[in-house]
Amino acid sequence: MFGTESSLSMFLNTLTPKFYVALTGTSSLISGLILIFEWWYFRKYGTSFIEQVSVSHLRPLLGGVDNSSPTNSNTSNGDADSNRQSVSECKVWRNPLNLFRGAEYNRYTWVTGREPLTYYDMNLSAQDHQTFFTCDSDHLRPADAIMQKAWRERNPQARISAAHQSLELEDCATASILLAEEEATTIVEAEKLFKQALKAGEGCYRRSQQLQHHGAQYEAQHRRDTNVLVYIKRRLAMCSRKLGRTREAVKMLRDLMKEFPLLSMFNIHENLLESLLELQNYADVQAVLAKYDDISLPKSATICYTAALLKARAVSDKFSPEAASRRGLSTAEMNAVEAIHRAVEFNPHVPKYLLEMKSLILPPEHILKRGDSEAIAYAFFHLQHWKRVEGALNLLHCTWEGTFRMIPYPLEKGHLFYPYPICTETADRELLPTVFHEVSVYPKKELPFFILFTAGLCSFTAMLALLTHQFPELMGVFAKAFLSTLFAPLNFIMEKVESILPSSLWHQLTRI
Repeated sequence: MFGTESSLSMFLNTLTPKFYVALTGTSSLISGLILIFEWWYFRKYGTSFIEQVSVSHLRPLLGGVDNSSPTNSNTSNGDADSNRQSVSECKVWRNPLNLFRGAEYNRYTWVTGREPLTYYDMNLSAQDHQTFFTCDSDHLRPADAIMQKAWRERNPQARISAAHQSLELEDCATASILLAEEEATTIVEAEKLFKQALKAGEGCYRRSQQLQHHGAQYEAQHRRDTNVLVYIKRRLAMCSRKLGRTREAVKMLRDLMKEFPLLSMFNIHENLLESLLELQNYADVQAVLAKYDDISLPKSATICYTAALLKARAVSDKFSPEAASRRGLSTAEMNAVEAIHRAVEFNPHVPKYLLEMKSLILPPEHILKRGDSEAIAYAFFHLQHWKRVEGALNLLHCTWEGTFRMIPYPLEKGHLFYPYPICTETADRELLPTVFHEVSVYPKKELPFFILFTAGLCSFTAMLALLTHQFPELMGVFAKAFLSTLFAPLNFIMEKVESILPSSLWHQLTRI
């Protein structure tokens, strides 16, 4: 009878360096072929072949469940067609819910010592003010002439001083606007100044309305007075909303939209949606969405995620991923999941803020649609509405990542919307204070584990093959030492078995 240890030693001594070269070379070749196939499959389909086979075929055999929710890829294909327009990829929009500089942004600076607004963002606001609040005929009225210079001032105190100087000459609407935005330290003070601006603004609007068809100069003046009046009424509604008079704010916003139905570029409906959600008036929210969530109109995070919230509300209180995986999704659950996938594809940055996986900051005065800036602005005002709907955040948590498995690979191809603009990260870094905020970027598909594993295995075996070819004797010694160490536990077990079993029985087993 030969001992197992002597048998193993004899086997290892019979292995030549050529065997080790052939073994490591073959292993490297096989792992390299697997790596090439995995890489090709990932580049074409965006997932690992081994991982997909494991999830699809092996996991059900082992009793596992797949919590990912299937979705219908044919939904809202009209959105993709309607949005493939030749528009600027990175157009910056005025934030419909932007805060008040004096009463909110400045108070944040006083408390934290941080500047919540970037120079680029404030410069865009200065351009907006010059566009909407000035016209070529301002030099005819001394108060407006002063304000025309005031909007170009970069120093806040200089702007405020100019506004006071303008008010000394006459009751100037734009001067009151500037003081309400930048000098008032509370919303109550801001509302008082806006009411003062409203009286002056309505008077100017009525006068210019009578003269608007008398020439290009009067038309420009009427356009300016219209912009001023709409701005004042909107900000008054926002003051009411912030002071808790939400029903009053809803009425003011509805009246404003009826009075100026063509000014959709101001996105007043987004203010209305937020106020209606605060009142939990979901029927009216649905009515507003039915009007503005149209394939021919531009989308926003507010529209897409509010639509998802309403559909999630119908099923979220009873939704369970375990139950859904066993029985499948109902029609209502499918609609909710599809709405979430649609919203996430439009702006993929929002879920991390709603799920509080990433810290919120004060929203900027301008946003980039589909960017991190829009996600911050939406979540800042709408997180409370998602929390109020029982189970809505749980449903979002269970389903939002499934969006990236649906979108054709590469991700930039898009699915329901036009491809995600590649310039959003650069623009968001200009809009957001990157000193204390890490800008969110579009989620990229990371390399699957099996590609990294096979790449490492291929590299390791190729290195062993090269070393074995160059130093056969030395690598043979290392290989024998490694195998001896590897089989040491087995040798120990076999010795114990030999000491316990009778020698005659062990002899018969070894012969078998």
